[in-house]
Amino acid sequence: MQIPLAAPDIREADRAAVLEVLDSGALSLGPKLPEFEQAVARVSRSRYAVAVNSGTSALHLCVKAAGIRDGDEVITSPFSFVASANCVLFERAKPVFVDIDPVTYNIDASRIEAAITPRTKAILPVHVFGRPCALDDITYIAQKRGLTIIEDACEAIGAKYHNAPVGTSGQTGVFAFYPNKQLTTGEGGVIVTDDLSIANQCRSWRNQGRADSDGWLEHDTLGYNYRLSDINCALGITQLARLDEVILARAQVAEFYDEAMREIPEVIAPRPSEPDAMISWFVYVVRLTDEFNRADRDRVIAALKRQGIGARNYFPPIHLQPLYQRMFGYCAGAFPITEHIADRTIALPFFNHLTQGEVETVCLSLRNAIHSLGGKTRVARQPLAARA
Repeated sequence: MQIPLAAPDIREADRAAVLEVLDSGALSLGPKLPEFEQAVARVSRSRYAVAVNSGTSALHLCVKAAGIRDGDEVITSPFSFVASANCVLFERAKPVFVDIDPVTYNIDASRIEAAITPRTKAILPVHVFGRPCALDDITYIAQKRGLTIIEDACEAIGAKYHNAPVGTSGQTGVFAFYPNKQLTTGEGGVIVTDDLSIANQCRSWRNQGRADSDGWLEHDTLGYNYRLSDINCALGITQLARLDEVILARAQVAEFYDEAMREIPEVIAPRPSEPDAMISWFVYVVRLTDEFNRADRDRVIAALKRQGIGARNYFPPIHLQPLYQRMFGYCAGAFPITEHIADRTIALPFFNHLTQGEVETVCLSLRNAIHSLGGKTRVARQPLAARA
């Protein structure tokens, strides 16, 4: 790709840290693991952090730590990466979807209470694209109804809600560090919590169910191989040290896009950060206006790719994934706001060191791709929020 969709920001300090671990011989369960965990705990203002091999694994352990079991229900969003719902299935529980806010793309808190049943045990809000959810409303509902909150902040490290880091409003929160994230460990995720018993239990589960006092071949409970190597942790430590710099850099790239998007009336740009909710930009996702459909969107993405520009739809609705249709019988129309938005979204190239000139190139190509569709006219439509 001339301009890829994402690109990790790897510097000399990152390489040196990884080589130091390789030279040390302590490649797993060594000193870099607790050092990385302590660094994440400081950044998130949490008492404890537990590093595992992916954000998916972290979410799974949070669901398990909440005592969610067969037949329980967890309320979450259908507009997310599939792991935020799959982690509920891992414990044979059921994800119950609630449609999203048409502006923020986060779960619509005003719809949550209607989805609560006697089987509901938790709410799993997702901070989509690094934008904080309405945590005040979600926390109020959870406290009133006696529900656990598990925050999926996998896309949102560094984001803040009322000046507090996201990931800390519930029993547990999760960050992830895949290469397209703000920071990367290659693969990896971290659970944050203020509950020591949960932290200890998650540490045991990630390491085949061993307790701290057990020998290497003694297993106190059923666990998993969810360990994160010291190689990954060393990379995470150096990446995390420049989190503030990264957030500012990505906010600047978002501003470049915001400016260029004013010249493309056929797209809806993401809303900037609000006063009480600071975004940590994960991706920059635009939406084609209502006169366009999914086929139009797909043609635009294909045109961008032909010009060497990374682009893709973000996200396809979880409830319309083949697995969820087979398991639960979902069909189109179940969550109309999610489906309407998902049919028109385009994720554009977005990473720390994207230049203003590259952003302008992307936007020129986007505008040309839209205009090449032909036959589309701007017509007055009832706003999506009113139609929902």
